[in-house]
Amino acid sequence: MKKLLLMLVMAASAVTMQAQKFALVDMEYILKNIPAYERANEQISQVSKQWQAEVDALSTEAQTLYKNYQNEVVFLSKEQKKQRQDAIVEKERQAAELKKQYFGPEGELFKKRTALMSPIQEEIYSAIKDIADLRGYQLVLDRASDSGILFGSPKIDISAEVLRKLGY
Repeated sequence: MKKLLLMLVMAASAVTMQAQKFALVDMEYILKNIPAYERANEQISQVSKQWQAEVDALSTEAQTLYKNYQNEVVFLSKEQKKQRQDAIVEKERQAAELKKQYFGPEGELFKKRTALMSPIQEEIYSAIKDIADLRGYQLVLDRASDSGILFGSPKIDISAEVLRKLGY
């Protein structure tokens, strides 16, 4: 009876102790091989440069106003000094506000990046999930992220398969 009970416990343990399957993906590799991602990055870069130029133009105007003020300060009345100082402060405020509008945490650049990158990321995630479901992977790690993976066998890297599933 004890032998039978021991064998039943061991059989139950063997069934529940299935080997967990893991896979790796290299998101940098995948993204580099998706032309839409490169195009989106280029669009973001161009828009960012354009917006930065606008912010820089306002900052330059503020600096020019300040230099002119310094050169003319001895010739200005109290009221004129106050007007010039207010104009300088206003121009600096406009530059800071524009910078926040474009590059702030909820700024236009963030929105643009989200709009362009989210569909690509969702498509990649869907492909990875489909492959994981098909192959029975319980965990898929990104070797490109700074996750502390010291070694990952190329045998469990499914990056190329993800690209094939995406059609690249």
